This record gives sequence, C-alpha cells and structure tokens, in this order.
Amino acid sequence: MKQKYCLPLRCVAVTVFAICCAPGMANEDKQYVNEWAVEVLGGPEVAKAIAEELDYDFMGQIGTLQNHYLLRHKIHPRRSRRSADHFTKRLFEDERVSWAEQQYEKQRSKRSPVRDCRDCMAEKMFTDPMWNQQWYLQDTRTSSMLPKLDLHVIPVWKKGITGKGIVLTVLDDGLEWNHTDIQANYDPEASYDFNDNDPDPFPRYDPTNENKHGTRCAGEIAMQANNKKCGVGVAYNSKVGGIRMLDGIVTDAIEATSIGFNPQHVDIYSASWGPNDDGKTVEGPGRLAQKAFEHGIQKGRGGKGSVFVWASGNGGRQGDNCDCDGYTDSIYTVSISSASQQGLSPWYAEKCSSTLATAYSSGDYTDQRITSADLHNDCTETHTGTSASAPLAAGIIALALEENPNLTWRELQHLIVWTSEYDPLANNLGWKKNGAGLMVNSRFGFGLLNAKALVDMADPKTWKGVPEKKQCIVKDNSFESRALKAGGEVTIEIPTKACEGQDNNIKALEHVQLEATIEYTRRGDLHITLISPAGVFNVDTVRQMLHYFTMEMDFI
Repeated sequence: MKQKYCLPLRCVAVTVFAICCAPGMANEDKQYVNEWAVEVLGGPEVAKAIAEELDYDFMGQIGTLQNHYLLRHKIHPRRSRRSADHFTKRLFEDERVSWAEQQYEKQRSKRSPVRDCRDCMAEKMFTDPMWNQQWYLQDTRTSSMLPKLDLHVIPVWKKGITGKGIVLTVLDDGLEWNHTDIQANYDPEASYDFNDNDPDPFPRYDPTNENKHGTRCAGEIAMQANNKKCGVGVAYNSKVGGIRMLDGIVTDAIEATSIGFNPQHVDIYSASWGPNDDGKTVEGPGRLAQKAFEHGIQKGRGGKGSVFVWASGNGGRQGDNCDCDGYTDSIYTVSISSASQQGLSPWYAEKCSSTLATAYSSGDYTDQRITSADLHNDCTETHTGTSASAPLAAGIIALALEENPNLTWRELQHLIVWTSEYDPLANNLGWKKNGAGLMVNSRFGFGLLNAKALVDMADPKTWKGVPEKKQCIVKDNSFESRALKAGGEVTIEIPTKACEGQDNNIKALEHVQLEATIEYTRRGDLHITLISPAGVFNVDTVRQMLHYFTMEMDFI
C-alpha cells in the first residue's frame, strides 16, 4: 500500500510492505545524544558555515561518506531521553541541508555463540576493578547446572534501592574514612573514637596493619560504586561511620557507649567481635552494655529500635559454641554465621541456637574470599570469617530499611526468618523443620540471606507488621535441687499456660530466655536441651520464631 511519510517540511512517497521482523526501538526507549548527522552537498566548507551560523561545533566528515558530516550543538545536553526536534527542524529549513538526523544510542549484541554465563549483565554494571571478583553479589560460575549462589542484591539495585538515607556504623578498631572508596559515603555523625576520646575514628597504623578490620567491614557495606576503585558495597549509597573501640582496653563502659552511640541518627550497628572464641570462655555483655542494648531497641530510631548485627564467631575448630557468647545470643542482635562459596559450613563456623541467618564468607583454601577496602587506601580480596559475613548482612538490612524505613527491630527479625533460604546451603548438615514449618539449622540459622525476598516482603504496601511484643515470665517455685550424676540425665518440666487470661498472654512464640542456676564440677561435660511443648526434638535453637523452639547448649 502507498502512504505519505513526512519529515519536517519534506514529504516523500514510500512503499510499505508487511514483513516479518522485530519492532524497532520505541521513541521513549531511545537515548538521544548531542550529535546531528547532516548531508550537505556543498562540501565541508559549506557544512562548517552552517555549523557556525546555527551554533554547532563542526566534528568532521562521517567516515568515508562524502557530503555527510557530524555536528554537535554547543548548548544541548550530552544525553537526553527526548529528541530535540526544533534543532532538527531548523537544520531541515536550511536549503543547503539535504538531510539531517539527531543521533541516538543503538543497542547491539555480538552474534557470537552465547556463553553460558549468568553474570554477563552484572559484569557490565560497574567500573570498579574488583567487581567481577565479588562472587557473593553476582554468581560468577559459568554452569547453568549449578544452583545460583549469591545474595540476590542485583534485583534490588535494579529497583533503585541502594541504601540511600540509611546510616550504619561499624563498631571495631577504627575506620580509614579518607579511603577513596569510602570517603564519599563517610558519616562523621556516626563516628567516634572511644579509645582516644575524640570524634575521629581513624585507625592507628602499625607495621602489621593490625587495625585493618573496621575499614574492611565498612568497605563491604558502603564502598562507592563506579569510581574505579576496589569493589562495590552492598548498600553503596548508604552512609557509614566507624566507632573505634577495640584498639585499647575494652571496658563495659566503652562497650556501652559504643553500642549506644547516637541512636537517633544511626540505624544499624555492625559488630564483628565478642568474647574469645577459644572453646573455654562463657561471657556476655556487662550491666552497662546490656542496658545500652535495651535502650537501643526501646528508644533507637525514634522508638522503632536500633538494629544490631553481630558476627556469630570463629571458634569452630576449637569446638566453641556461640550460645556461650552473650552478645550473639542476645534476643536484641541479628546473629549471622557464614557459608562458603560452595554453600558449606566453613571450618571456623560455630554451631549454636542463636544464629538467625547466614551470609557468605571464605571457605577452604580453594574458595574465593571477600573483597573490600583496606588500609592505606588499598583494596583486599582476602577478608574472611564471620567478621566478613556480618557487614554483608548489615548492608542487606540497610536495603530493606530503605524500602520500608518504618520497620521495627522485631519486624526485621521476622522478615529475615521468613525470607532466608536453605536450598543453596548444604542439605546434609542437620536441617530440621520447626513447628512453624520453617527449615532451621544450628550452623546456618534459617538459611542464607536473600536480599530480593527480604526487600520484596518489606514493601510497606503489603507488609502488615507483627503483633505487639508481650512478655510472660514463668517461675518454677516448686523445683527442688537435684543431683546430677556423671552420665546421668535430669528432666525438668515447667507447666505454663503462657499467662492465659492476662494482658500479657502469649499466643505466638518469638523468643525464649531461660535462667537457671547450675553447679557442676566439669562444665565441658554438661549438656542442656530446651524442648518446646510440641515435643518435637529438633535442632538446637533457642530463637526458633513462631510457635516452636528448641535449645541445646554444650558448655565447653
């Protein structure tokens, strides 16, 4: 059929055939650039004159095409989603111009055999030189037969959620805040030096770089994107501060002031430390630190509660149990363990009831480690241990808080429980189904963090929140002391109706805390198990959310 197709002030007759082809790029999808291709039959001198008269720069002939030239307008933006039709029309109105077109970006793909690589899109996302080594943010394995192993942050970034407006601080040995991959995101209001009592958390340099830990942890969270330095932080548009408190004598007062620093400004506290992971130490926060935790969850973030993310510990080889660490097994902390690149429990990871979820870290010597910023404005690809897992979790939580800033500290724990996944992790290491139908494991908690699932469920348009927290205290006043013989067992049943008929009646179980006084000559031979009324002997977890709990604890 015949129809008229009109360019500005020039009409030509064309024949249109219906042919089998893909539709072209819609105008609204085009990215226009500040360049015009023109055909000028009078040659280059005439084209230069036109450019000067109409306020263009003359860029020269287009390749080998005679009488075709490229012009660049002096005031038009370099890129635009809208075409500058008025500039094109003005060129067409000049009788010396035979043809003109504003240039736009064209999407082209190489017609080579398709490589089976699920991270090809991710590879091109950032200019940072170590981005392609961040295997835990993009699955860099090339086989589609393998399950996808990463933390699913890329779909969240594609939604435009990158940690904007969220403030985190790293409680550690200092922060090299002028590092060129951190400085743009550094927040002095989230920072302090409690070792030297001044506002500057800059680490103390020594020949062994002993105080690199805090900078590495902060880099995992907030390394700047697309600055051609190191890698990319999980929440690369968040703000990060540092609390220098580990490079000196640590006291209960120092811990308390660090845990409770500026709680109306700081949203998330990331800590990758605790009592010695030597298999001998049983210790928790002192009175002051405990009160700082309580104040944070009651008053922090305008009453929504500070979020404390804690590394579960690296004493696996020493037989340490993270239930013996009162920081990581506090109900106020999000306790994070590690999984290797192969989805296995690393040699250093501890078993315990308090682990809530897992993030990636190093594994055996063949596995890649974690990429981050390092001291002396350097970069590293060797960050390891649960120390490296906790900051990744803190960054993922920052993404969820950007999506829904009104989430409380309890709601975040519920969201982590419901969205962490066990499928990518080793399925032969004690996974059990709890009373709420959730899979749980003493090595991995409720599973590997999934940033996309967490952010999607946190959507304020659909998230309905959780009921108000209630506390029911049950005391067994009838209990009489009993002797426990070597190799023997004592079973204690505590009958309770969960405060039925009272305002604090418990209908759904969230946390359980057991206080007991036990005297025993050999602590390492003592084993304690707490079993729910459901009677299901399950994995060792005191923090099994939602209708079921079990705790086992080895005092070693």
